[in-house]
This record gives sequence, structure tokens and C-alpha cells, in this order.
Amino acid sequence: MASLLSVNVGMPKDVAWHGKTVHTGIWKTPVGGPRMVRRLNLDGDGQGDLAGHGGEMRAVLVYQAESIAYWREYLGREESDDFGYGVFGENFTVDGLADDEVCIGDRYRIGEAEFEVTQPRVTCYRVGLRIGEPALPSLLVQHHRPGFYLRVITEGHVRAGDRIERTRRGPHALTVADVDALLYLPGRDRGRLEAAVDIPALSPGWRQSFLDLLEGDLEGGGSAGGDGSARGGGEAGGDGAGGAGTAVAPAIGTEPGWSGFRPLRVEAVVPESSTIASVYLAAPDGAELPPARAGQYLTLRIPEAGDPPPIRSYSLSSAPGGRAYRISVKREGVVSSYVHTKLRPGTRLRAGGPAVGGCRRDAGAGDAAPARGRAERTRRVVAAFRAQFRPAGVRAGGAPVARGAAVLT
Repeated sequence: MASLLSVNVGMPKDVAWHGKTVHTGIWKTPVGGPRMVRRLNLDGDGQGDLAGHGGEMRAVLVYQAESIAYWREYLGREESDDFGYGVFGENFTVDGLADDEVCIGDRYRIGEAEFEVTQPRVTCYRVGLRIGEPALPSLLVQHHRPGFYLRVITEGHVRAGDRIERTRRGPHALTVADVDALLYLPGRDRGRLEAAVDIPALSPGWRQSFLDLLEGDLEGGGSAGGDGSARGGGEAGGDGAGGAGTAVAPAIGTEPGWSGFRPLRVEAVVPESSTIASVYLAAPDGAELPPARAGQYLTLRIPEAGDPPPIRSYSLSSAPGGRAYRISVKREGVVSSYVHTKLRPGTRLRAGGPAVGGCRRDAGAGDAAPARGRAERTRRVVAAFRAQFRPAGVRAGGAPVARGAAVLT
């Protein structure tokens, strides 16, 4: 049976990193004796970045002792004195509960408290800062060892040595590793996306991202292959049409729910040839954008190019460290023709965060026709779950209402 090996807490502090000061709570220290777990936190614990950590759906972070040992060997840190319990910022270091065995929606009793698994850990840069390995956020995803968050169902005391008993199995048996890969890695299966949004315990931000992926697949004309694997993966203007869900995936380390999209302003449209145009995009308020990296693509929702607004993904061709993003668009379809002929500086588009993987070109009628039946089914699924999990304060169609109850119970 799984067991709780260590309870770890720590309050946020300022840390120097790359010439900047980062306010972070990733430094956690094991504590002895019973520790009270409350709805939002453990007593004595805190988070520095509340946008990406903490809150009801991310009250407790869990990581496995076996994974700590795995990384100790993989990173050559066997002799390190600073690679023990709590080193990954986890509140609970556990024996058992592997990411490829624990499912979203599983419930566990530990000591006096009961918990529900809500989402994989979002492996932001702070874990790399803590361990001194900048590539670690990506490695955690690629090696399928992210860890996971718990929601507190019943408050109570826990302590090292408590047994961990599963009290309920989550629907659809999607493991933490499955769900993490479904968002961040290529080759998504449309059926799994539909299953993921059907899990009531899944954090709203993750559900929103999966719904956006499904909707992006419908609007972009892409389809999954017969075996559920993604097809293609070409550069913008290339030959591959992205598979299900390539449209709106956030970059690794990005908390799902950069609300699916954020506004970007067109700074310039520069013809490079008779068929290629470069589009420069920046934040409307001039704020710094996450740095572009090799192999990333940017997903755009283009309001004036169709109804509903089409979604397309294009490779980033920005220089590293540039203030603006640059995409290069080949003219070959309805949306790219709009970009070439009608897009103007000052236009505001909606963009999903830079991501790694295949990009979708403009899809012609030939791409969409074989997928019509699957697309209609997916459209019904998305509509049903949009209605079921509509955020508090929003009516059907997006009309605001008075603030009230939480979305999930």
C-alpha cells in the first residue's frame, strides 16, 4: 500500500535568478508531527505565484520518492546533499502513487483528510531554478513524471507514515501522465480529449484548454487519423494538417488557461515574396512576451477572417529575445489570403501560448470532408461540456450574470 513519507512546507521568499528577483515558494522543508491540511493549503505553507500554484484545485502538490531517486541518478546528483524530500517543491513525498497509475478524479484518504486528484503539476521554470537544471520542466513532461495536485475534500491532520488508501477511482481511467502528455505533447487522440473534458474533477483551466483543442480542431479543419493518432505536423505552408488538438496547446511550463488565448496586436505585415508574408505581433500594452524558442508555433484566432473566427497555427520565426513574435504565412487558402490582403497594423488577434509540435496550415475542403462525421460528434461533445461546465458568472452565449457559486463541487 502507498504511504506518506514526508510532509513538506515552506513560505515564499525572494530568490536571485538570471539577474532578476523571483518570489517563489518552491523551497519546502520536511516537518515532523501532525500537520493540518485545510481547503486551500497546509498550515505553514505558501506559494509565491498564485496564478500557477495554490488555490482550491491545487491545494497540495504530490511527488514520488521513486521519481526523486530517478532524477537523482539521471542528473548525476547521487552525491548531492540537497536532493531529498521536498526538493521538487512537493508538499507530500509519497511511496507509490506513480504518475502512470494515479488517475484524474481518484480520491485518497491520508490520515484524517481525504483528497481528490485534479491535474498534473505544471512544470514551470521554478522547479529548474530550485534544482539548478533549466531543462527540467521539459524533462518532467518528456519522461512522464510531472507529479500532481490534490483538492482537499475533507480537512484534517496528516503526518509522515500515514497510509494512503484509494477511496474512489476517477472516470475514464486517464492517468496523470496521460493527461499531461495529452496537453503538452504531439499526437493527441480526439477520443481522449473528449474523455478528459468529461472528468468533473479536472481543474477548470485544463478543461478549458482541452475544449479549446477540440474546438480548434473543428474550426481549423484538422482531423485525427483512424487510429486516433495525429497526422502531419508540417511547417506553416507545408503539407501536413495537424491532428486533433494541435491548435491551442500551451508551451510546456505554461499553466493551462492563459485562458486559451490572449490578445496580441499586429505591429507589421511585411511581404517577403509573392507568396510569403511575415506578421509581427506584440502585446497590446507593450508587456514582455515569453521568449520564442526554436521549434515553437503560435496559434491565432482571427476574428475578421470568418464566422466563427478560424483558428490557425504558424511556426514562430522570431529571433531569440525579440520583443515581438514573427510568423511567416504562405498564401494558399482563405485564411492566409486574408492575412496577405486585409490584415493591417493595429489589428488585434487572439493567440494561444507558444507551443512545441506540428503546425496546421490552411485546410481546404478536401481536408475537412472525410472528417465530417467525427467533427459533428466532437461539436456536440464540446457544446455539451461548455454548457455543463460554464464558468460562474456567464450565461449561454457569454452574457454575464451576477457572481455566484463555484463551477464544480
